[in-house]
Amino acid sequence: MPEGDSLHRAARNLQVLVGQRIAAESPHPRAQAERVAEQIDGRTLESVQAHGKNLILRFEGGVAVRSHLRMSGRWSVRPAGEARAGKPWLVLRGERAEGVLWNGPVLELHTRALARLGPDILERPPRIDAMLERMRRADRSRWLGETLLDQSVVAGIGNLWLAETLWEAALSPWRRLRDVLEEERRRALETAAELMRASVDGGRVRRHRVYRLAGRACPRCGTTIRSWGHGDDNRTVYWCPRCQAGDDPRRS
Repeated sequence: MPEGDSLHRAARNLQVLVGQRIAAESPHPRAQAERVAEQIDGRTLESVQAHGKNLILRFEGGVAVRSHLRMSGRWSVRPAGEARAGKPWLVLRGERAEGVLWNGPVLELHTRALARLGPDILERPPRIDAMLERMRRADRSRWLGETLLDQSVVAGIGNLWLAETLWEAALSPWRRLRDVLEEERRRALETAAELMRASVDGGRVRRHRVYRLAGRACPRCGTTIRSWGHGDDNRTVYWCPRCQAGDDPRRS
């Protein structure tokens, strides 16, 4: 699933279209049913911003479009009119470039979903204290890893950055929130912000330490990296059981 850093990179790339009158189309039949393209066609794109895993495009006349990429969506920017194969969900054509949305199942002409989100981990600067306040109000019986993936607590962290963040911070995803000290929560959030900002600014993800490396040796202590599903969606978590000591999820 695309995470917050991917959306911030997409927002940055789409800035080339800001201030231009957009010719919009939705070649994909499912996207046509939402009638997004016909509502924004011919309007000037005023801004593009990311919030967590959402991309918000605002057009003249107060029209806003929310894009969420779910598991496989992606935005790309290319020369206007360049030949393409397939049927994208949305094409935003400017004077010299066009933004293309592929496999983007969530396209809405409102931003109501943003009201449920916590602060964006990639804000400059990140509002760590506001995130900590939301963590204090969260279910204390939940796992730390599950809590950091809750977009109503902090927006933008997904499985990849959860795994890499908690390894870097030497914290187990398998500790109940009630057992995680305030300074440990802060360390986790500050580490996530630092790693993800480096990904956005550097343009690529660093070499993984634990993500999707179950069965290999931890680069810090040599212990075998483990993986296990958690949460309602049974998302796979990766961690080192030695230098990220916590409960054993198989017995909890």
